[in-house]
Amino acid sequence: MNINSLILRNLKKNLRNYYLYVFALIFSSGLYFAFVTLQYDKSMDPVEGSVKGSAGIGVASILLIAIVAVFLLYANMIFIKQRSKEIGLFQLIGMTKNRVFGLLSAENAILYFGSLVIGVALGFVGSKLLIMILFKITGVEGIASLSFSPRALLQTFIVFLCVYMLILLMNLIFIKRQTILSLFRVKSQTEMTARKLSVFQVVIGIFGIAFIAAGYILSGKLFDGDFSTMVELFGAMILILFSVILGTYLFYKGSVAFLVSLIRKQKGGYLNIKQVLSLSSIMFRMKSNAALLTIITTVSALAIGLLSLSYITYYSAESAAYNHTGGKDFSLLTEKDAEAFRHVLDEANIAYTENKAEVYTTMLDIEDILQTALELNFDASMMETVFISEDAAGLEVAPGELKLTGYNEMLQRFMSLKSEGDVTVHGKDSEVELHYTGLQDEYPISNYYTMGGLPTMVVDETVFEQLKQDLDPELARDYSMYFGYEIEDKNQLDKANKLFNSLALEAADFSDSRINVTEDQKSSIGLVLFIVGFLGLTFLVTSGCILYFKQMDEAESEKPNYTILRKLGFTTADLRRGIQRKQLFNFGIPLVIGLFHSYFAVQSGWFLFGTSMLTPMIIVMVIYTVLYSIFGILSVVHYNKVIKNSL
Repeated sequence: MNINSLILRNLKKNLRNYYLYVFALIFSSGLYFAFVTLQYDKSMDPVEGSVKGSAGIGVASILLIAIVAVFLLYANMIFIKQRSKEIGLFQLIGMTKNRVFGLLSAENAILYFGSLVIGVALGFVGSKLLIMILFKITGVEGIASLSFSPRALLQTFIVFLCVYMLILLMNLIFIKRQTILSLFRVKSQTEMTARKLSVFQVVIGIFGIAFIAAGYILSGKLFDGDFSTMVELFGAMILILFSVILGTYLFYKGSVAFLVSLIRKQKGGYLNIKQVLSLSSIMFRMKSNAALLTIITTVSALAIGLLSLSYITYYSAESAAYNHTGGKDFSLLTEKDAEAFRHVLDEANIAYTENKAEVYTTMLDIEDILQTALELNFDASMMETVFISEDAAGLEVAPGELKLTGYNEMLQRFMSLKSEGDVTVHGKDSEVELHYTGLQDEYPISNYYTMGGLPTMVVDETVFEQLKQDLDPELARDYSMYFGYEIEDKNQLDKANKLFNSLALEAADFSDSRINVTEDQKSSIGLVLFIVGFLGLTFLVTSGCILYFKQMDEAESEKPNYTILRKLGFTTADLRRGIQRKQLFNFGIPLVIGLFHSYFAVQSGWFLFGTSMLTPMIIVMVIYTVLYSIFGILSVVHYNKVIKNSL
């Protein structure tokens, strides 16, 4: 048999173990080529005109190749250890280490570059789909063309060639360092063989759970007023990150074994075959894989968290636009602009309702109702506040009282207010004492006055006129009117928006359409959501493959155990049920811990990104869980094959 025949036979023999590796390589190279193609494609011009498309895609491609490189190097390490006995046999029959290295390199080259060619071909076809998805998410109107980019091909080839050279270097170092005897022992040394739970392991297990719980508790109090300075705030964030990551590592190092041992003691040591196959194995194997599982869990939580926050912003664009325009479809600031808009609406027979308000600015002393506040470089108790009358706001306010409305969630966390109390309004020459009676959620005027979240003060007509007569000229704004328009028939809203956009408005920079604001926000966050989504998908595929490869390795090492169990009379059905439970733990524990990490991370600061948390976060978590579960199912399928062939 010549060397070429040996390469082809080995490749065919090992292909059944490499199929998921090939899939991940094809997926990764295809996605990378598609991303780089977007970077150089002229179809991206509309995106670059609205957001920093080219720069964002460039950064994403760098992060993408970093994820892929780590995955490929780790997968190669698993596979070469699996083939350690085969490498030892080659040396026993007289092959030199250099000849064995050349054999593996040739075999790897066929697999690697063959997958790369397929990936680039699929990436070329998929680049148009990516552009279409990006246009849809960002709301950009453009034609997604299909053009081949030689620059993208060259960049993809160079990057993956560098990764391949690193793989060759890893293989060379492995082969050179191993003796023939050690090659036959590599697999047996990769997993722990200890079966006794030590006191130290129990202690670190308890500490692991305690560290994670402490991180969760701190994250819930992060913006509740317990940390009053920026130094304390950032210190708490670092402490949370350290506590959760360390706790996760200790959890895998000791907590899992500790909890499983409690279950075993509770059952008095009498375990059925399903419990033996599921509990006994993960009790000790997770300890040896603690570092890997910690990385996978942490990055999974990061991916889910970032994707959740991005989708929260995207999902909240509609409600944020309503707040931006004062709860109306259109907001304008001058009588001239309002008259022009009313005229075109009347001519087009579009029915509408108008809300009109005089808006002025004053200084409000909230020291007596300020509950907690982050210590900043200015006096938080003196707030520059706009005020309107109760009729304009549609609220009832008693004489001598005031309500605040439109105080967003973020400011409430940093500067929380009491439910009631006395406040002082400072005019130019006088002060007015009022009783604060509560906070409302509505935004009655446009973002021009509230600057994205400052509250609006609502008073009765008498107090409004009194404050109006004592305005401080230094606080005066260019405009002091708000005109809000609500289109009665929403089917005519797009037509009204086109008419609004066709007007040459006097205060065009501060007059807004809800549709325009929504589109602008979706365009800004759409690219971020697109990039984070595909990077998260890439990490999901690579981490899922890594866990699958680990299970594939474990299945082969445990094959003699299944042979013994079947000879003792246990059926394949008995073993399969135990394996299914085992995979539920192996894939489920990192997933559940990652979901918990991301939930507590998101809930501590979601209000900085949008107006709704649960719905977008649940959608992201469900999609991630479904895709992640596919690799668990594939692992069960592989175990079933091993069990079937064990006898």
